[in-house]
Amino acid sequence: MGAYPSPMRRHRFTKIVATLGPSSSTQERIRALFEKGVDVFRLNFSHGTHEDHAQRFAIIREIERTHGRPIGVIADLQGPKLRLGQFAQGAVQVKEGDQLRLDLSGELGDNQRVQLPHPEIFAALRPGSDLLIDDGRVRLKVRDCGADFAETEVVVGGRLSDHKGVNLPNVALGISALTEKDRGDLEYALGLGVDWIALSFVQRPDDLIMARELIKGRAGLIAKLEKPAAIEHLDEIVDKADAVMVARGDLGVEVPPEDVPVLQSQILSKCHATGRPSIVATQMLESMVHAPIPTRAEAQDVATAVYQGADAVMLSGESAAGEYPVESVTMMDRIVRRVHEDPRYRSQLDAMQPPALPIEADAVTTAARQMAETMSAAAVATFTISGSTTLRAARHRPPVAIVALTPEARTARRVALVWGVHSVQVGEFASFEEMVAEAQARCAGEGFAKTGDRVVVTAGLPLGQPGRTNGLRIVSVE
Repeated sequence: MGAYPSPMRRHRFTKIVATLGPSSSTQERIRALFEKGVDVFRLNFSHGTHEDHAQRFAIIREIERTHGRPIGVIADLQGPKLRLGQFAQGAVQVKEGDQLRLDLSGELGDNQRVQLPHPEIFAALRPGSDLLIDDGRVRLKVRDCGADFAETEVVVGGRLSDHKGVNLPNVALGISALTEKDRGDLEYALGLGVDWIALSFVQRPDDLIMARELIKGRAGLIAKLEKPAAIEHLDEIVDKADAVMVARGDLGVEVPPEDVPVLQSQILSKCHATGRPSIVATQMLESMVHAPIPTRAEAQDVATAVYQGADAVMLSGESAAGEYPVESVTMMDRIVRRVHEDPRYRSQLDAMQPPALPIEADAVTTAARQMAETMSAAAVATFTISGSTTLRAARHRPPVAIVALTPEARTARRVALVWGVHSVQVGEFASFEEMVAEAQARCAGEGFAKTGDRVVVTAGLPLGQPGRTNGLRIVSVE
C-alpha cells in the first residue's frame, strides 16, 4: 500500500464502523468520514444496487491508496424478510380484542384478514404464539393455527399497512439465513473483494456453517445476533463465527427492552473471553439522523459499549441516510476517546481480563501484554500472516496500541476491525532480526514510538507459518 505523507493513527482503541448510503456516496463525503474516524465501512445490501455498492467500494480503495492505511469493508446481507401482504385500501386500523386471520391467500386484505405469504411461519406457530407487526407497534396472539392459516387476537392495536415486517419472538423458524438474493449478493460482494460478510437472521450454528461453505475463506464471517433463538446457541455461534455483531434493532423487537442491555453485556463478555471481535450496532446516535448533536442517553449508550470492551461501535442510518453523517462520526470519535481517557476504563478492562489459554501462542501474547505494562512500552508489534497473532494480542487488551504488521493486504484490512489494532502492510522477511528492525521503524514512523521507547515484538518462528506465535522480544527504538 506504500508509505503515506502523515501518520493516520487513531488516538483510541475502540473502532468505528459506518454504513454508507445516499448521504455518504461521494468521494469527498466518504473521505471526510474516514478522516474523521471511520475504520471500517459497511455496505448494506438491504438497500441500493450492486452498482451503488461497487462505486462506493472503489472509492474506499482509492482513499486507502491515498492515505496508505488499510480500511476494512463489511458486506451486510439482508437475510429473510418476513412481511404481510397487501390491503385493499393500503392500510387498516385494528384495535385491542379484534380478530385477525392470517393466511396464504393472495387476496387483498382488510381489517379481518390479510395475507402472510410465509408457509414456514405457519409451520412454526402454536396456539399462544406472539406475532409482532411493524417493529412491535401491533401485537397479535395466536388462538388457532394450521399449515396455511392462523386465527389471531389483537393484543396491541394500531395501523397495519402493506408489506409491514413480521417478527416472531421465541419461535425458531425452519428457514435458511441465506435467501436467493443473499446468495447473489454474497458472490457479488466477494467478487468486489470485501473483507467481512455479515450474516443476518442467524438462528443456529448450522446457518454459519452453510455461509462459510459459500465464502470459502475469501472473507471473515460476522454473525449478526438479532434473533432470540441465536442467544440459546450463543456459545456455538460465537465459536463458529469470526466476529459477532450485536444487532439491537430486531433483537430489541423480539425480546423485552429491559433484556437488551443484559444480552449485550453477555454477548460482549463471551466475545472478549474467546477473542472474537465484537460490534455493537443500531440506534447508537439515532437522533443525529436529523439533529447535529445526540441526546445524552445516546452518548451514554456509546460509552457503555466502550466500557464493556466492544471492539467496535457502529453507525447505521446516521451515516447512511442522515442529515449529519460527518458530524455523527466526529461525535462518536469524541465519545470513544473521552471514555478511553477515563482511568476507570483501563481498570474495567483489567478486571475483565480473560485467563490465558494453555497453548504456546496464548502464553506468548499474555506475556507480551504483561511486558508492555511492566516496561511501559510504547506499543506491541505483532507479525501475522492470517491475523491470529494479532487477535490473540487484542484479546488481552494491552495498555498500548497493537501495531499489526502483515504481508497480506486482506489480513491488514480485516484486523482494522479489531480493538487497539493499527494495521500496516509490509513485505516478506528473511529473518527475525529483519522483523524486529521493521517493527522499530514502523512504530516510530506510524507515530506510536520515539527514539528510546521500548516496543514489545511478537512473531511466529519459523517465518511464514500461520498460527504460530512463539517469538517474543523487547527492543528499544533507535
